[in-house]
Amino acid sequence: MAEAMLAPSLSSAPDTPAGTAPLSLLDRALGAYLGLAIGDALGATVEFMTPREIMATYGTHRQIIGGGWLKLKPGQVTDDTTMALALGDAIVARQGWDLREVAERYVAWMRAMPVDCGNTCRRGIRRYMLEGTLEAAFNEGDAGNGAVMRNLPAVLGFLHSDELLVKHSYEQGRLTHNHPLSDLANIAFARMTASLLRGEPLSRARAIAEELFVAEPKFSIERYKGRATGYIVDTTQTVLHHFFSQDSFENCLIAVVNRGDDADTTGALAGMLAGARFGVRGLPRQWLRKVDPDIRHAIEVQTRQLLALAFPRSL
Repeated sequence: MAEAMLAPSLSSAPDTPAGTAPLSLLDRALGAYLGLAIGDALGATVEFMTPREIMATYGTHRQIIGGGWLKLKPGQVTDDTTMALALGDAIVARQGWDLREVAERYVAWMRAMPVDCGNTCRRGIRRYMLEGTLEAAFNEGDAGNGAVMRNLPAVLGFLHSDELLVKHSYEQGRLTHNHPLSDLANIAFARMTASLLRGEPLSRARAIAEELFVAEPKFSIERYKGRATGYIVDTTQTVLHHFFSQDSFENCLIAVVNRGDDADTTGALAGMLAGARFGVRGLPRQWLRKVDPDIRHAIEVQTRQLLALAFPRSL
């Protein structure tokens, strides 16, 4: 699929250096999805470490070297990326939205023994397996980041419709996470990512973030204390604080993952936003080459399939 054939009217270049071609939608989409995988692989090394421990062990952590508590191979990704691919496979398989197909893909993903699976995700998938229900019951402890981390394919596949993009993001999140804080963050990240993919000015993503802060002041980055846990408020603050304050994909990712804690997910979300902003050409080559080649290939294929679904007339 030629880049120029993919919804060229959505191309824009607010972050493109002078003298270079504007970023296309495909540039931005690949940047977001591959950026998610890069952030996942980079951050997994220092997951659950404190900033002080990271500094003592690595200085500033800036290389994809694997290891960490999961003892990963260099370039290996975690549940952030593999759950996203499962969601994308469901959308592609049905050439549209079928929430039960999404749930079945999550079941297949868990049965394949992924390297990691969060407790809330596991509980939600098992509930579906036992009961067949497509929405988790409210749980005060479900304000984690698992629904947000995997949602990018819902944004890519329904980028043509804000209404569908929001609806399906909400539905896939509620399969495992029924909490208003998770809902708010999931929709905000979906809308910010969509805006960046469309090449809209960064100020539009900022405005969406401000809407989130007004709706729930807990998320405000003015309240950021440096915590980067899996609690969705900490995750959101970490990602948005550094995304809006850094001027490149590389600087954004390094700043985020060196906060430690849930660094694979904060890294993945920061990589998604920064990748959508700077495009695939903004991804450091040394990081991109390190990502598991099978994962990289799957992302490249699925990205094109999802965009083809969103914009069939562009083929």
